[in-house]
Order: sequence, then structure tokens, then C-alpha cells
Amino acid sequence: MARKEVKAALIGYGGAFNMGLHHANSMHATGEMRVVAVCDTDPSRLEKAKEELGAEIATFTRVKDLLDWGAFELAVIILPHNIHAEVSVLCSKAGKHVITEKPMCVSAKQATQMVEAAEKAGTMLSVFHNRRWDGDFLALRQIVESGLIGDLFHVEMFSGGYSPPHGWWRDDKEISGGLMFDWGAHFIYWLLQLVPAAVESVYGYVQKLKWFDMTNEDHAGAIIRFDNGTIADFQQSQLARVGRPRWRLLGTLGGVLAAGDHWQVNTEVNGLATEMKVPFLPGQHHKYYQNIADHLLRGKELIVTGTEARRVITILEYAERSAKAGKALSVPYP
Repeated sequence: MARKEVKAALIGYGGAFNMGLHHANSMHATGEMRVVAVCDTDPSRLEKAKEELGAEIATFTRVKDLLDWGAFELAVIILPHNIHAEVSVLCSKAGKHVITEKPMCVSAKQATQMVEAAEKAGTMLSVFHNRRWDGDFLALRQIVESGLIGDLFHVEMFSGGYSPPHGWWRDDKEISGGLMFDWGAHFIYWLLQLVPAAVESVYGYVQKLKWFDMTNEDHAGAIIRFDNGTIADFQQSQLARVGRPRWRLLGTLGGVLAAGDHWQVNTEVNGLATEMKVPFLPGQHHKYYQNIADHLLRGKELIVTGTEARRVITILEYAERSAKAGKALSVPYP
């Protein structure tokens, strides 16, 4: 008989963007998931968790103590990027299903350790790529998959501007993974949804020119070549006083350009050149945790898998490896 509820523990609460409460609210909205415990090294955050989620939740300051207690099925890891892998593996070995915040981790080796630990334990591993359901991306994916611009062959993506780092751990390269591991994790994940092909090679570049008080790069990017011929160009910058469109896509029949609250699509209809505005669709972020509940309670297919998320991390890591090598590199998980 199927269980009617998934009991979850949050590992990390507060911190960046109050993500602990965000995850809890998203799970509770399914009506089939409930946060029963929170683990955080900061006692004040545990008090905040009790205030926001209820005094009855169990609280812990050490992951080991949480796992020894063990009265939950799902661990949701909301920690600095460089310790996702260590905690994920511990939770998998303890027989817990795991979700990590994005990015999954900071290296392909770590990602593989996470995947293999979950596979050995027979448990779920997913990454919180809920932006798969952003309204602008849903509309973009529909445009591409409809064939409106023909066969996609070129993608440009940009994130950034001209500003100093925030001055916290997300700007520390050892902890964060580097400049591209923040928004780059979103863009590369989106890209892999648009291009149904294996990655043939990655060419990366990184530059450190101005913000020397932080260890992340100031300007970085990756050129990604797929085995179907599609080429993608992602750039992340904190030195771009002059930016470029967030997205620009070219297909054999037309192209797409990000334009405020809509997509500008240039194509042809019955041989006539046509320009149109395609509005963004409503976001559907609730579908991430609804799919988790469906998977764990009813055995439905998991949408965001650990092996899929590993491709994102591999591209980001090999972009930096390529920059150091001065040449394009093939990747181990294409």
C-alpha cells in the first residue's frame, strides 16, 4: 500500500534567500510532503525554523545526529556548494532520498560519487532545478520544439552586468565553484533541455581583472559544441557595462531574441518574413515537488535526475579546465 506522506528533513535553513522556508512551503503545497526536522549549525536559525514551521519539528546541529534520529525519508540539502556532495553521500548511505540545491556540487567527480551512492542505496537523487518551469523558459522551449524557427543551430546566453561581488561565500571560488556555478547552473540546465544531443566539446575562458577582494572570476564563459552541430555560447560577467540579450537563438527558419516580458520571434509563414511577439507562459514551479511526491509515493518517472544534473556540473568544470589548457576539451558525461 502506497505511503500517503513523505517526511522530509532540511539540512541548512535560512542563509541565501531564505531557501529553507521556500523549500518547506513548496513541499507542503503538494499536500503529500511534510518537513519534520531541520539541521543547521546556527541555533538562531533553528529557532527561526521552529517559529516558521512549528515548534513540533525536530532540530539538530549535526548531520550525524539527524541521521541517527532518522525519522524521515527525504533529505533536502541547502548548504554551500562545496559540501553538497559530502552530505548527499552520507544521506544516501543512510538510506535517505536526497535533493540538493543547485548547483549539484562543484566537480564531475563529486557528482559521480553522489550518483553512485544513491544507486548503491537504491534511493532517489535529484537537484532543485525548479527553474525548468520558469514561464519564460516554458515559452522558449515551446517555440523551439514547435519547429517555428526550424532546426536550432546556434544559442547565445548572457548573465551579468557591472558590479562588485556581494562579499559572501557565493563569491569565494573554493566554496562556490566559481563565477559560472551560480547562474551558469541555470543556463546550462536550460540549454540541455533545448538541445537533445550529446556534448562534443567545451571551450572555456576565465578572466580576473578587477574585483581582487573576492576569489571568483570577474568574467567567464563557455563555448559548447554538440554532436548534432549546434553551438552554444554562454557568458557570465561582473565587468559588462555593456551587456547583451539574455538569450539569442538561431534556427534554419528564423530566430528568437529575449525582449523584456516576451520573446521576439523572426520566422517565415508561407514564404513571407514575419516578426511576432510571443508572451511568456505562467510559471509552473510547483511541478518540481509535485513530481518528487509522485515519484516517491506512486513510482512515477523522476523528471530532474542526478545523472542529468551531473551533465551541468561537468560542462561548468570542463569550461575552466579548458581555459587552463588553452584548448577545447571533450567531457566525460556528454
